[in-house]
Amino acid sequence: MKVLAKELAPVSIRVNTVHPTTVATPMILNEPTYRLFRPDLENPTREDFEVAARTLNKLPVAAIEPSDISNAILYLVSDAGRFLTGITHVVDAGGQL
Repeated sequence: MKVLAKELAPVSIRVNTVHPTTVATPMILNEPTYRLFRPDLENPTREDFEVAARTLNKLPVAAIEPSDISNAILYLVSDAGRFLTGITHVVDAGGQL
């Protein structure tokens, strides 16, 4: 990504990436994922999943909302982010700390 950002900057093309933590979408909120996070339970629920998923983040959330990612992207493509290129924008509720 950084190499591409360097190569494209002279023609005013910006390259950034967004790296989210668990996002509350059907890709995550489903029975197979619940079982993956809680193999100790025969029929884990979303609540069971959330208990385990909270351990991934420093902030007290199990999953962030899709709008949190959309807002990050909107910032990057807006005039407010017009001089950002070559960045890794992490939206992870403190998961990498």
